Amino acid sequence: MQAEGREGRTEVAMGGEIPARSKQSRRLIAIFERLNNGEAVNKSALAQEYNVSEKTVQRDLDELRAYFADSYRCNTIHYDRVSNSYSLAKSDQGWLRNVDVLALCKVLLESRAFNKKEMNELIDKLLLQISPADCPHVEKLIGKERVSYVEPRHGKDLLELIWLLSEHITEQNIIEIKYCRQDGKAIQRKIEAVGILFSEFYFYLLAYIPGQRDHPYTYRVDRIESIRDGFGTFSIPYKDRFQDGEFRDRVQFMYSGSLQTVVFEYSGPSLEAIQDRLPTSRIIKEEDGVYTIMAESFGDGIYMFLDAQGDKVRILSQQGEGGDSKDPADCS
Repeated sequence: MQAEGREGRTEVAMGGEIPARSKQSRRLIAIFERLNNGEAVNKSALAQEYNVSEKTVQRDLDELRAYFADSYRCNTIHYDRVSNSYSLAKSDQGWLRNVDVLALCKVLLESRAFNKKEMNELIDKLLLQISPADCPHVEKLIGKERVSYVEPRHGKDLLELIWLLSEHITEQNIIEIKYCRQDGKAIQRKIEAVGILFSEFYFYLLAYIPGQRDHPYTYRVDRIESIRDGFGTFSIPYKDRFQDGEFRDRVQFMYSGSLQTVVFEYSGPSLEAIQDRLPTSRIIKEEDGVYTIMAESFGDGIYMFLDAQGDKVRILSQQGEGGDSKDPADCS
């Protein structure tokens, strides 16, 4: 095998010739991957490994340093005089730290949002974001949860479907979905998809029925069996555009319906839990440990939550049309 010299020369390998530029590209990628994985590299060792001069390796490192400066401004290649090695110094800004990856893995596993295959793929990709030296530490902390992970009963792949729906949302396409109702009956429905939310184990597609813009209906993504487009597009005035965050703050158990205002008394021990569950809630009055609270909610899901609190809650008043307004598709 010929060693690489000046640019333009070639190396004979595996019965053919590899251009020097191609070999340099491969070497740069290999060094990049090592640095990005948290390894410290030695210039002399790299020169020996790739059968090139230390000056060539230095040029490689200079090119990578310039690349990081242009593309990853928060990172730089650092030289350690003590160990005589180069490593990538990553700023916390723009990169996932070990603790970030651990927290995200914990949240993902607790969500039970995906089947085992997709969950493991996501976890594995997150683990690749941290250094090989720290990876076993995180793997140990999530290992038992991965082994005992129970996927949702539908067991379906969702990631590609979620992405496809997101494209229709962005392009404002009118689509027709084949949807399996809770009773197992399949129906077809033309809809104007405006958002995707996750709530308690499931992803939901939020959509208007063409010609009805009073409130969006909710469709569990895992129950969507097929999607067809080609029915044109829709438009919503900017002032009337759908606000995912506002809807999420005002819906309970993904029961869609008309917006209503509920006033109730709460005398339980965990006011914080009530406020976290009802983000729109505000305290009107407090007397002797009894809180009068006002909250806004779409549909009747809020009553399911309040009823579950037993005698700790007493509903005082409600304003709005009320009533759980479901799509004929029985989309919840």
